[in-house]
Amino acid sequence: MRYTTVFASLLLAVSVATGAGCRSGISSAHSDSLVPEQNSPTPKTVSSGPATTDIEFDGKKIEKTEEEWRAQLTPEQYHILREEGTERAFSGEYDKNKAQGYYHCAACNLRLFSSKTKFESGTGWPSFYEPISPKNVVEKEDRAFGVVRTEVECARCGSHLGHVFDDGPKPTGLRYCMNSLSLKFEKADR
Repeated sequence: MRYTTVFASLLLAVSVATGAGCRSGISSAHSDSLVPEQNSPTPKTVSSGPATTDIEFDGKKIEKTEEEWRAQLTPEQYHILREEGTERAFSGEYDKNKAQGYYHCAACNLRLFSSKTKFESGTGWPSFYEPISPKNVVEKEDRAFGVVRTEVECARCGSHLGHVFDDGPKPTGLRYCMNSLSLKFEKADR
């Protein structure tokens, strides 16, 4: 369930003051100026690339113990991906990344977003207007902090990625607000 942009504006003010991160939306004043970096359609089919990269989730889940996840991830990644944490605004390496390529789950390498759908949201987190495939992400209701939001998880490993809000640009009107530490960027081959 998504909430209105007016409510999101109020939450943004509170979250910025408290460092709550991507837990809120952006104001409607900013949403008019959001422009996708490119308006090309998102690829939906498998193309050439590394053999270890999946473009569309095949339904085979990855399950590991928390000890296995701790061994694989940095402490900061573990906090975000496995404990649903949030990095501080403007602290992630991908917020201002303008290179062409793909963003993968940092835990299992499932391809999640294309740079073609990335846009400057002004929130301090990498933002996208749609995933590579709706099969690659799971959206869940999140009632933490007394607010109803929509959490986004990796469909393959269940890792927390961020949240999705309804104040993004056309064509979808959505803003997938992701933590940089939940992602791994791979430049596109030219």
